[in-house]
Parts: sequence; structure tokens; C-alpha cells
Amino acid sequence: MTRTVLVTGTSRGLGLEFVRQLRARGDAVLACARKPSSAAEAADVGAEVVALDVAEPASIAALERTLGSRPIDVLINNAGVSGQDAAVGGLSLTEFRRVFDTNTIAPALLTRALLPNLRAGRRRVVVNISSQLGSIAAATPGFSYAYAASKAALNMISARLARDLAGDGFTVVSMCPGWNRTDMGGPNASLMPADSVREMLATIDGLTPGDSGRFVSRSGEDIPF
Repeated sequence: MTRTVLVTGTSRGLGLEFVRQLRARGDAVLACARKPSSAAEAADVGAEVVALDVAEPASIAALERTLGSRPIDVLINNAGVSGQDAAVGGLSLTEFRRVFDTNTIAPALLTRALLPNLRAGRRRVVVNISSQLGSIAAATPGFSYAYAASKAALNMISARLARDLAGDGFTVVSMCPGWNRTDMGGPNASLMPADSVREMLATIDGLTPGDSGRFVSRSGEDIPF
């Protein structure tokens, strides 16, 4: 059965790999990118490229108008940025705002905007791409404060959405893709995006409303909040 999946941040990295694999198996894909010209590879595999700057409310509103009442089965909030504040001395209001705008606030506002489309879809699944670095129970030194905090906050957004939308049959989860060899993850990362996305899609395919509110690894194992 063909599904419609909307993925953010599809010009490169995990977002582009999601598009490739979803299209390869026949799903309809709405590939969102800040600059559509940067998502040529997504277009080449048959995705419908849509302009979206997730950190700009006006851009989210424009996406709402573009989509109209079009059903969406799965929303993958993948777009994200890293931070440059791994040490206490590097903390700044500007950096926190920049990272939170994209990693935390954007997924919340985009999900809100697309609720009518998701309600019209068959699966009503929202996947927020998080990180184990956002686990407070496993707080790890040496990484961006803003990034880790933004992902911890995103996990709370997922948990709240899961509870607030439970009566409508939604499934909302936070998912850690692992450490991937992308521009963000760097060349020393242990995972290839193709392998990570393959596992994530298998997990997403198996999600049910009973999983809503969980924070899981790419293979579906629970991660402590």
C-alpha cells in the first residue's frame, strides 16, 4: 500500500537517505528543503520537493497552504542543526536560540500545522528525530550544550504530543538514529546513513499507537529519558 511521507531536511544526510529508501519501495514522498534547488537528488528519485524553512513560521504557513487538505500518513521531523558550545565557556544566548528554533520549536509547530493532514492519513505517525545525547539519564560531556538540551526538550514535546493526541489514534515517538557519517556526524562516525535509515524505517513500519510517547533507538529499543 502506497503511503505519503513528509520528511524535513532532505537536501543531504539522513533526510536525503530517507527519501531515497522511501521512494525505492514506492512511497510518495514530500521532501522538504529550505532551498528546493538544494534537493535536486531528492527530485531525481521522484520525490515532490517542497520549500520549507522549518525555523520560519511564515514558511510553515506557506507549506500549509501548498498542501491544503492532502493526507499525510507519516511525518518525519528530521531537520536539525548542531551547536558550537561544547564547553561551558562557549555558552551563548544566540547559539541556544539558533539550535532550539530548528531542533525543538520547529518540530512542535510543524506537527501542529499538519495535524489536519495527518488526521486525513491512514497511519497518523509522527517521528521526531532525536539523539541519545538528549537523554538526561545518560548525560555525556564533550558535546554541544544547546544540541543536547534541544533534543531533551524535543523528547518532552514528543511525550506531550503522544498524550494529547492519544484519543485521535496518533503514534508519536522520538527516535535516535545513532552516530552517522553525515556532515553533522563527521567522518569518524560508526554508522552509514543507508544502514541507519534502513533500521529506522523497519522500526517506523512496526509502530502502533501503543508505542506512542516512547524514546527509542533506530532498532526500536527504549532509551532512558
